[in-house]
Amino acid sequence: MNSDALFKRSIEDKENFWKEQAGNINWFEFPTDILSPDKNNYPQWFADGKLNICYLCIDQHIEDGFGAQTAIIYDSPVTNQKLQYTFNEAKEEIAKFAGGLASLGLKKGDTAVIYMPMIPQTLFAMLACARIGVIHNVVFGGFAPHELVVRIDDCKPKALITATAGVEIAKRIPYLPLVEKAIELAQDKVDHIIVYNRRLTENKHEMFDGIIDYEELVKNSEPIDCVSVESTHPLYLLYTSGTTGKPKGIVRDTGGYAVALKFSMKYIYGIEPGETYWAASDFGWAVGHSYTVYGPLLNRNTTIIFEGKPIMTPDAGTFWRIISEYKVAAMFTAPTAIRAIKKEDPNGELVRKYDLSHFKKQFLAGERCDVATLDWFAKHIGVPAIDHWWQTESGWPMLGLMTYDENYTIKRASAGKPIPGYDIKIFDENGYELDAHQEGYLIIKLPLPPGALLGVWKDYERYQKSYLSQYNGYYFSGDGAIKDEDGYIFITGRVDDVINVAGHRLSTSEMEEIVSSHPDVAECTVVGIDDNLKGQIPFATVVVKNGSLITEQDLEKEIIQMVREKIGAVAFLKNAMTVKRLPKTRSGKILRKLIRTLLDGKEFQIPSTIDDEKIIDEIQEKIRGYRA
Repeated sequence: MNSDALFKRSIEDKENFWKEQAGNINWFEFPTDILSPDKNNYPQWFADGKLNICYLCIDQHIEDGFGAQTAIIYDSPVTNQKLQYTFNEAKEEIAKFAGGLASLGLKKGDTAVIYMPMIPQTLFAMLACARIGVIHNVVFGGFAPHELVVRIDDCKPKALITATAGVEIAKRIPYLPLVEKAIELAQDKVDHIIVYNRRLTENKHEMFDGIIDYEELVKNSEPIDCVSVESTHPLYLLYTSGTTGKPKGIVRDTGGYAVALKFSMKYIYGIEPGETYWAASDFGWAVGHSYTVYGPLLNRNTTIIFEGKPIMTPDAGTFWRIISEYKVAAMFTAPTAIRAIKKEDPNGELVRKYDLSHFKKQFLAGERCDVATLDWFAKHIGVPAIDHWWQTESGWPMLGLMTYDENYTIKRASAGKPIPGYDIKIFDENGYELDAHQEGYLIIKLPLPPGALLGVWKDYERYQKSYLSQYNGYYFSGDGAIKDEDGYIFITGRVDDVINVAGHRLSTSEMEEIVSSHPDVAECTVVGIDDNLKGQIPFATVVVKNGSLITEQDLEKEIIQMVREKIGAVAFLKNAMTVKRLPKTRSGKILRKLIRTLLDGKEFQIPSTIDDEKIIDEIQEKIRGYRA
């Protein structure tokens, strides 16, 4: 069946379509209730099915005779380590760690926070939780204590699993002082703190009372079998930036997610079981969950855990070295990484050092990929670079190309076509569908396909308000888009105040709260401006309180430090410009889009609602002075 026919059937005969796909994974109890509403009348998939995703990722392949196949490759140029684990070896560690968690009293339905770097033990911890039905929440290791506290207070974990340190290029990043600070600030006590000691340096002084050693727990525990969980049992929580500043805990189910990921590995990524697949993403992001851990292992692919940077460990040929060394068939990364490599190796000299003959496809997501980068990739790598689009909320691609069908056609700057199951429309603000080449809101008709979010953790009202209230019967993506006459969709950017920094979604309102807390700041706004390397970066525009004696340079330095302490270096706020006043509507709403357009130096129209047009000249003059 070609991709157009596949998509058509997924929309017109959705229950039978997804029932057939559900037959491609092994269930403990195959579902008979394929699509049904929950108590809030939100559609659910496979509600009466039972399974375990750790079983599907590990145990099943061993039972099928593939226990000796390499499941996981760990490549860490920052620590000069390379390790490989077969499915048999991975199962031994995961099953014993799951037994250790159970011995501490963790059981199905409990939550655990995982705050760890890019090491195999992070993957083991995720699958150990899944093995016994514990809901995991992985937190990006670069986040500051405040971000960890928000998640602890919201999901109330029974255990926090962490490591002694991460490594950024050549710098050791101690985690335990951050964890200790977060535990002090959290509202509720975390019962168990489990620490994997990386032994990168002497670290006894960082330890604190009550720590459980990861290796000792594994060593002293008996392996435990997979428990059966309902298809709708939450597998994990993953927090994503919200427009209110407080992150939203996206809830992922188990059965629908497993079915969707299995489908995606075959049809979207065109990967056969046994091949090596590499998603160069941190575990803490949605890509790391779906395509470093669960998707490849479900499909019996070898997955790669990479600890390093694309251009500095040791040089801009690192990606090509890994692809060559491990015979990677397909790779997934953010366009930022390719742009960084292009900047360091514009003539592709490092590419030519490696054998990429088995490399079939490069997938890009997290932000739109510019044409210049696609051209560089085509010239020097010579394999298709396929941009696609999805969200933390969806858990797997919403737009893309079905590469199992070799007749697919790439349109540069497009994120592709709707993926089977996603009935995507482009609406205007009044809910009318737009014709081709008209920009509007990207929305999706309910039901969403399997694998998409179950909701927001213990806050259905917020879920309803954020995603379902804008258009009745539709999911609101929060992105603007244009569709062409061939059905390809071009994403134009966020329509709220969440920005995309190198593929990481960050809330500008959260940054605004931090900036406005500075004692010399009267009011402020933070917008995402265009950046050649990272796609977008935050830029703060600040009005200083009357009578303040602080210099602009000192204020900028202090604001940058405050955001770094509260959110982490990932926020990448490096610019804070003072102005006399902010442009506003007559009703007092800050004109953020106008500020962003002015900072980007783009053409603009004066909004009809602006209260004083003279402010535009004021800000433009300030920008010229700031850039000078």
